[in-house]
Amino acid sequence: MCNDVASATDDLLPNPEQDKRPLERRRLFHREPSVPRMRQPAEACGRKNFPTAAGCDVSGAPRESTLLPWEGIAPRRYGALQLLLVQKGGSGGMGYPRLGGEGGKGGDVWVVAHKKMTLKQLKDKYPQKRFVAGEGANSRVSALQGSKGKDCEIPVPVGISVTDENGKIIGELNKEEDRILIAEGGIGGKFLTNFLPLKGQKRIIHLDLKLIADVGLVGFPNAGKSSLLSQISHAKPAIADYAFTTLKPELGKIMYNDFKQISVADLPGLIEGAHMNRGMGHKFLKHIERTRQLLFVVDISGFQLSSQTQYRTAFETIILLTKELELYNEGLQKKPALLAVNKMDLPDAQHKFHELMNQLQNPKDFLHLVEKQMIPERNMEFQHIIPISAITGEGIEELKNCIRKSLDEHANQENDAHFKKQLLNLRVSNTISYSKPPSKHVVTSSKKNII
Repeated sequence: MCNDVASATDDLLPNPEQDKRPLERRRLFHREPSVPRMRQPAEACGRKNFPTAAGCDVSGAPRESTLLPWEGIAPRRYGALQLLLVQKGGSGGMGYPRLGGEGGKGGDVWVVAHKKMTLKQLKDKYPQKRFVAGEGANSRVSALQGSKGKDCEIPVPVGISVTDENGKIIGELNKEEDRILIAEGGIGGKFLTNFLPLKGQKRIIHLDLKLIADVGLVGFPNAGKSSLLSQISHAKPAIADYAFTTLKPELGKIMYNDFKQISVADLPGLIEGAHMNRGMGHKFLKHIERTRQLLFVVDISGFQLSSQTQYRTAFETIILLTKELELYNEGLQKKPALLAVNKMDLPDAQHKFHELMNQLQNPKDFLHLVEKQMIPERNMEFQHIIPISAITGEGIEELKNCIRKSLDEHANQENDAHFKKQLLNLRVSNTISYSKPPSKHVVTSSKKNII
C-alpha cells in the first residue's frame, strides 16, 4: 500500500552518498528536501489497492511512468551513432490441463532495417527504449490451442550492427528488410511444462550505426583531414591547429560537373594503439569497415602527438597507420587505397616528397626506421599518390579526379566478377541438368528392340 512509501524512503533523504545510487532509484524516490516526512492515505495514489510504492511519489501523486519489474538497468543516453535498447519476448499462454490444451507461444522481438529510419527518429518515437512483445493466448474450451502473441518489430536504419550487453555481435542489417531475432517469446503451457507458461527472453542490446560512405579519410590527428573535406565538398567540419578537432564522423559529398556525387567520411584521428581501443579506437575503426575506399591523409612534415611521444616521419606514419588497420581487421588492407600527401605549401616540402616517394618504392630498405613490432605483414598498395595542400588548394582537382577514377575502376571490377560468377553458376546448372540420370519411369530404347 502507499502507506509504505514513507518508511521505504526513510533512508533516501539527501545525503552525500545519494548521487552514487542508480539513476532509476533516484528518479523513483526523488523528493524535495522541504517536503515533510508523513504517511499518505491509499486514496492519494488514485487507486485503492496499489501494491507497491513504485506507482506514486512521496507526495501521493501518480507517477507518469513506472519501471517494469524485469528491467535490470536504465538505458544510457548515446550519441547519434549508438543506442541502447531493452526488450522482452512475450510470455506464453496458460494451458488447459483438463482437456490437454496448450497455451499460445509468446511474441518475438525483431530488429528490422528500414531505409528511411534514423536513430534519432527511433529515439524520438520510442523515448522509453523498451519493447515488449505480446503474450500468447490462454488455452480454453473454444480454442484448445492458444494463438501466438503479437511480434514486436523495431524499425532501425540500414547499416546497423547489433551487439548484446557483453559486446558480442548478434548480427548486422546491411540492406532494407534485413531482420534479426533479438528476444524469443516464451512457450505456452503444455504437458511438458505442467501446463504452466514460460516467460519470454529478456535482453539488452546496443544498436551501433556504422557509416556507409564511398571514401573514408584515414590519418593521424592534425593531418589536415577536416581541411581537405572542406575543400573537396560543402561540409563544414571543425578546423583548428591542434589535434582531435574531429570528435565525431563528418560526412561530405564531392559534386562533379556531370552531377556525379561521391560521399566522403572524415573520421576521428587515429593514434598508436587504436586497435586496442586507445584514443577514439574502435569508435573510429568500425566505421572504416563500411567505406568502399580508403584515402590516407599524411602530413609531409611528419607527426608528433605531444612532446612526450616519438616524432614520426611521413613514411613512418604510413607504416603505423597500416599496422593499426592490420591489427584491427586484416580485411581493411584489401580495400582500394589512395594517398594524399598534405601540406605541400610548407618549406622544403618538395624535397621531403621526393624522399617519401623513394621510401614507398623501396619500403624494405627503410623499415629499420620503425620498431619491429610495428611493421605490418603486408604493405598498403596505393593506386594513386597525390601531393596536395588543403590550404592553398594545390592538387585538389587532381585528387577528386583520382578518387572518381579509382571508384569507377573498382565498380567495373565488381561488375565483371559478378557477371563471371553468374555465368559460372549457369554453366554448372546446365551441366548438372544434362548429366542427370534418366528416371526409372522413362522408357528407353535398346539395340535389341531395333529391327
